[in-house]
Amino acid sequence: MQINLTGHHIELTDSLREYVDSKFAKLERHFEQINNVHVILNVDKQVQKAEAKVSLSGGEVFATSEHSDMYAAIDSLISKLDRQVIKHKEKLTKH
Repeated sequence: MQINLTGHHIELTDSLREYVDSKFAKLERHFEQINNVHVILNVDKQVQKAEAKVSLSGGEVFATSEHSDMYAAIDSLISKLDRQVIKHKEKLTKH
């Protein structure tokens, strides 16, 4: 799984990169066929925004999350993506 991390109006520190990598490793436990992940971290005034597009075999999943803390926004993003990836996997196994 390749993770592309982009920051808008935010400096991407090593701790942020490691945090994103560790959180997205959880997604790989549920679905091994994740090809590419593009994560955008954005700061607008007091709102921290995280969004991600995950390319899966057989489809694509997108989610976005906003919070006053960047780490909380990433946590919320991962939980949204986790639900979508599990739903995508269930659709593939039913067919």
